[in-house]
Amino acid sequence: MIRATLDRPWLMADLGQPMRVISWAPFRPGLVLAQHVLWREVRDADLPKDLDAIAWLNQEMTRRGPSDAVTMLTSRNVEKYTLTRAKTGNVAADCLATVGLSNAERVGYRQPVLAEQYGTVNLLVALSHGVSNAAMTEALSIATQARTAAIIANGPALPEGAATGTGTDCIALASPPGDIAYAGLHTDIGEAIGRAVYDAVAEGVTEWMKTEAGR
Repeated sequence: MIRATLDRPWLMADLGQPMRVISWAPFRPGLVLAQHVLWREVRDADLPKDLDAIAWLNQEMTRRGPSDAVTMLTSRNVEKYTLTRAKTGNVAADCLATVGLSNAERVGYRQPVLAEQYGTVNLLVALSHGVSNAAMTEALSIATQARTAAIIANGPALPEGAATGTGTDCIALASPPGDIAYAGLHTDIGEAIGRAVYDAVAEGVTEWMKTEAGR
């Protein structure tokens, strides 16, 4: 379902067909129709405190040319992406993720943010089967749960406890047309999402901890 193409500083996911995509991405957020999801890598030094990042990204997308793509920003090297697939029953879920944790947070406790350090966990989940709008929201919660579990199990410790994410994480979830009503943990869809996301994020966290955590 997800075909990844790397053209640094861009990482592109081709879904193979237009799908409904729900996200809080900085470019084309909300519930939209799209066949492509993009990551735009940006260096920490390119993100001064007074930069309007949304306006900057809009300019980058204009320079790139017409596109239906939902687009996320990351300071993580996009070459370090992970791509996983999980199947349960006749349902499959793909997850494409980049993982940076330099501005890791524990939910409920904000850490001091260093202006020169921006990390993020960006991921796209694509489903083989179509779900209802309500089930897309439920599926997004499963992806969030799996991301958080993978970071708690493999990521850094903060003064208040294990990190649960970063201050700039973004999740996009793509579904073909369909009306499956539920996507919770008791369903094939929920299980496939959870495993695909957990595996992709755990792999990315492990790589980041090994190569970047001490910097």
